[in-house]
Amino acid sequence: MAPPIAVDQDGDTLDILVQRRRNKEAVVRFFHRLFKDQGCEPRWIYTDKLKSYNAAHREMMSDVKHINTVYANNRVKVLPQPTRQQEYHIHGFASAQQAQRFLTLHGLPKNLLRLGHHLMQAVNYRKWGTQSFQVWRESVWA
Repeated sequence: MAPPIAVDQDGDTLDILVQRRRNKEAVVRFFHRLFKDQGCEPRWIYTDKLKSYNAAHREMMSDVKHINTVYANNRVKVLPQPTRQQEYHIHGFASAQQAQRFLTLHGLPKNLLRLGHHLMQAVNYRKWGTQSFQVWRESVWA
């Protein structure tokens, strides 16, 4: 089962949570951690039909619209495919905390370097790519 992943309207990964259980308490912790960093509540939440998401939503954000229809969360379902590739390497981690740190740290540069090359011309893709790598180098080596 894929870990809970928070995605914004642009398809950028906001947060990934690795946990043993997917009960209400774990989802409440995930929502709290996510919205603490964002500073505002979303207008909609798209989830699968897991009952713990409904319970956590009712407890924390009853005014936010919760959508859990069959195909509503396709963006979230397609996004974890690279994450699942990373999960194959997670089996070597000693704990879920180490896996959480790995996925969190590797998810941030992925947003910066994922440019959507199929949506732009090659000249612009190369220009944006060099700018993204320059920003990444400055943030890593600073």
